[in-house]
Amino acid sequence: MPSRGATDKSTGPASPRVRVRRRPARASYDLDKVHEILDESLMCHVGFVVDDQPYVLPTLHVRVGDSLLIHGSRRNRMFNLIADGAPVCVEATVLDGLAMGRSVLQNSVNYRSVVVLGTGTAVEDPEAKLERMLALVEKCIPGRLPDLRPLTDAELGSALLVSIPLDECSVKVRTGDGDDAAADRALPVWAGELPLRVTPGEPVPDEHVPAGTAVPEYLRLWGQGRTGV
Repeated sequence: MPSRGATDKSTGPASPRVRVRRRPARASYDLDKVHEILDESLMCHVGFVVDDQPYVLPTLHVRVGDSLLIHGSRRNRMFNLIADGAPVCVEATVLDGLAMGRSVLQNSVNYRSVVVLGTGTAVEDPEAKLERMLALVEKCIPGRLPDLRPLTDAELGSALLVSIPLDECSVKVRTGDGDDAAADRALPVWAGELPLRVTPGEPVPDEHVPAGTAVPEYLRLWGQGRTGV
């Protein structure tokens, strides 16, 4: 029988706010699983409220220890609100496959997701800020840092880096097939899972790259071993 959700439930939710109520068997509150999904996912979505209007915006993220780091311009409204202590909900998902059943409602997706609730604080210490900014680049494009011009003090100062503690978070995982009703399994319809993964295309140089410059090996190897989307 295919697994249909998270199996490690060794710890409970940090608060009622992050308890998974819909399909609780798929839930986990294990911090190692939270780390794994945040490290693998390339982007997250940040939810916040301005004047009673909710907004959700995508951004890059990196995990350092038990903190989630996101960054943007000091002129960015979202980042200033979060740095000032506005409550946020951050969600990150790795899409692992399409789960296909034999009826309309049994077509779904397999995924691993994290939801984080909390408030953020600005990282102002220059050394800590630089370390975490570099960690973000290394996470997205491993091996690229030695090729890059170092950040100037002005560039570092223009960025707002926000740290959100992983104190309230939950994981939800779906695996397996479409979970058809027994009566539908005899239908002559293909059912199962189509696994998905991020696959890079051929690198495209910009117009200022000198002729004959080789594509870096780390780009040719990018994504090897990565699962999910």
